[in-house]
Amino acid sequence: MNYPLQVRFKILALARQLSVTDASGNLVFYVKQKAFKLKEAVTVFADASQTQPLYFINAARILDFSARYLFTDTSGAALGSVQRKGMKSIWKAHYDILDGESVTMTIREENAWTKVIDSVVGEIPVVGLFTGYMFHPAYLVARPSGALLLRLEKQPAFLEGRFTIEKHADLDKTEETRALLSLIMMILLERGRG
Repeated sequence: MNYPLQVRFKILALARQLSVTDASGNLVFYVKQKAFKLKEAVTVFADASQTQPLYFINAARILDFSARYLFTDTSGAALGSVQRKGMKSIWKAHYDILDGESVTMTIREENAWTKVIDSVVGEIPVVGLFTGYMFHPAYLVARPSGALLLRLEKQPAFLEGRFTIEKHADLDKTEETRALLSLIMMILLERGRG
């Protein structure tokens, strides 16, 4: 893929949808989360008209504090999963990216104070509308050894979410897909928190 990737979504949309484009402006993924579902269900498409599904992301359980989201392709083959670390994620976002049952990568928030300040200022009437211009949380995808692979950072935006994904190390195609699907799910889950 041609990095950096750009991720965009409308904050005020009823059904969560986001698009991922590469550095040339070509659409990589178009993502739609099904609205009003008890169990999270996300479809990743190759096109904005939503005619070519590529991957599915489904919650393992209906309600779970340490939710796990399973990735499958259109044939139903398992591609891995991402799991939110419940108690660890209260202060600082923490997700494990798994291949089967083994953790191959982690996603961690770079600076928890950014999220805290963003949340507090976001509650102030009128001023809260402009937090998208002021605070920019970043998330790091790394190996368990600590080697940095990808970095996702929120960008200034008004009434939409904008993120940039930068590549810091080589990944094989399966790992890259698993990492990107994990970042997409994390954005959908964390969007209310900055």
